[in-house]
Amino acid sequence: MNWLDEFAKHRGIVAILRGVRPDEVEPIAETLIEAGITLIEVPLNSPDPFDSIARLVKLSDGRALVGAGTVLTAADVDRLSGIGSQIVISPNTNSDVIRQTRKCDMFSMPGVFTASDAFNALEAGAHVLKFFPADTLGPGGISGIKAVLPAGTPIAAVGGIDEASFAAYRAKDIHGFGIGSTLYKPGRTADEIGQIARKLVAAFDAAG
Repeated sequence: MNWLDEFAKHRGIVAILRGVRPDEVEPIAETLIEAGITLIEVPLNSPDPFDSIARLVKLSDGRALVGAGTVLTAADVDRLSGIGSQIVISPNTNSDVIRQTRKCDMFSMPGVFTASDAFNALEAGAHVLKFFPADTLGPGGISGIKAVLPAGTPIAAVGGIDEASFAAYRAKDIHGFGIGSTLYKPGRTADEIGQIARKLVAAFDAAG
């Protein structure tokens, strides 16, 4: 599959559901999809994450791309492949994880912070570079690193992003974002998450 083309079909917001439980993930995901957020990540340090991801795979049925975050080992990649995960996101630049993700024909989005991280990730086969934590680098810092990368390298900003952040990053040609605690925290209801998601979507679209 051409994952970059597939990824481009979706609004550039990845919902990070850190801490979500399997018994609540389906109504939350349905709410997100209805609001227009169709890239959904369950970090592997959440309760029973593989169960949640398997439920999301079944629920999404082509309406969303779903998968895992905080993926730290190639063994986790293999397990994710076995349950139909489409996305593999990491907080760090681990060449073994990236290469195994590509071998399993899944979408690779590793975390980077420096130019060296970025080039190492691209060499290993990353599809999109996740600059994390973005609020430390800021739009200018990410743009400075972006200037030395191959033209057209897809970039996402993750960490400290909310609806007020989009315009500054998009002005620097950064169009992908991971949204965590701004959107989801354990204890929030699907209705509350839906309200926040709609505000994020409106702000994202307005910033474009």
